[in-house]
Amino acid sequence: MNDFPIFLSIVLVVRNQSEALNLIITEISNAISTLVSDYELIVVDNSSSDDSVATLKTLTAESGLPNLQVYALTKEVDADTAAWVGLENALGDFVAIIDSLVDDVQFLPEMLDKAVSGADVVFANNQKKPPQSLAYRVAYAVFNGLYKRFSGIHLAKEAPQYRVLSKRVVNFILQHPQPSLTYRHLPATGGFARVNLNYSATPKLSRTKRLGESIDRGMRLLVSTTRAPMRLVTSLSLFGAIANLMYSVYVVAVGFLKTDVAPGWISTSLQQSGMFFLISLVLLVLGEYILHMVSLSNEGPLYHVGQEFTSARITRREKLNIEEVALTVPAALDTKLERNP
Repeated sequence: MNDFPIFLSIVLVVRNQSEALNLIITEISNAISTLVSDYELIVVDNSSSDDSVATLKTLTAESGLPNLQVYALTKEVDADTAAWVGLENALGDFVAIIDSLVDDVQFLPEMLDKAVSGADVVFANNQKKPPQSLAYRVAYAVFNGLYKRFSGIHLAKEAPQYRVLSKRVVNFILQHPQPSLTYRHLPATGGFARVNLNYSATPKLSRTKRLGESIDRGMRLLVSTTRAPMRLVTSLSLFGAIANLMYSVYVVAVGFLKTDVAPGWISTSLQQSGMFFLISLVLLVLGEYILHMVSLSNEGPLYHVGQEFTSARITRREKLNIEEVALTVPAALDTKLERNP
């Protein structure tokens, strides 16, 4: 029996998990097959270097799993971009993004219950975290603190990765010029009906997260989704102008009140002040923005799908245009057949 009469899309990002792929995908497929009327499981292979793609091809064969859609990327991208590959190709009324190593698919019914009750966005935050290094935890706390100050939301608590989005939210994100970068925070800041849930499940992640893996991702997210860095530029410029003006007044006052001023001090002292530091800092921030704009215009797409294949069996297609009709012979025709054998 189906608990929810909806079409659900599940997005799953994998990389170098060939040995566990069969178990992971089968577990998710079994969990949702009786949960909703129709479903599709979208697997994005983030440029695995093992036999993950071959395993996925086997799973989509005639004897494999139904409703499986696979996108194999040609190069590794960040987790948000890989997840967006699945999101923008999803067809479901609702889309769920699951990290198989951290998120618990058994909590999905509670999330769907909130979604079908009217919530456009349902976030689920696992209270148990995977192993993290001390440096990672400190940087993670600092980043989330800064992001909440700049944007008003705490990404880790208020917009975690495990989420269910309605098709309306996905279409809204599609209108943004950088959906793969902003899909992480837009559902929480777009004004949609939102529900945040908490649960506790032991993550399956075995390796410890390192700081270096998330620095680039955090910087891109901070620079591309908030105005705070540019506000910093304007604030520093304003502070530098005021400080320069005050120092100029001081130098002029010294020139009028002191008679033993060294020749050329008034002109050179302004050039030797701390304004060099402020100017350098402003140029650094502006340079980051310039690099960001150049990357958008010159680097091309953030990802490229090298292979795409779908399950040989799609259950929703089997339900289309099928009508059971009882074959009956009219009585008059039956009598005629008896007379004219």
